[in-house]
Amino acid sequence: MELSKREKRKLRLEKLRQESHEAHNEYEQRLEHQKELHQSHEKSKKSRYYIIGAVIGILILSILAYSVYSVNKPGPYDSFAKCLAEKGAVMYGAMDWCKYTQAQKGMFGKSFKYINYHEFQELPGIKKTPTWVVNGEWHENVQPFDKLSALTGCKI
Repeated sequence: MELSKREKRKLRLEKLRQESHEAHNEYEQRLEHQKELHQSHEKSKKSRYYIIGAVIGILILSILAYSVYSVNKPGPYDSFAKCLAEKGAVMYGAMDWCKYTQAQKGMFGKSFKYINYHEFQELPGIKKTPTWVVNGEWHENVQPFDKLSALTGCKI
């Protein structure tokens, strides 16, 4: 049974329509797949930004916590400096310009805040800075801790 030309043409047209419809469906599926890929890429980009932000936030908090800890941590010579002040030892110097006064301060580090310190102009007669006044005696120049300890009886 042979088909007529018209029927053959009809079948070919139907086949072409079907192939065109299938091609259109494949195209839409590819577009949908590309959209999904793009959306997942955008999500991974966002999550990457969130992770980077979280890491930076943790670093900042860690630095702040360490700073607070460092500021509040006692100095190594706190008890020695407090004892010197209790025993009446006074340091006179010129913190702004005298490198020796600055060196004496540096020896105490954070503990210098407990030293009874005054600018040299407050005591007439000072010729060298720093000058320590302990028990009424003047001791010019930077003083080592062992000498200050011996003069006051304070333990280093």
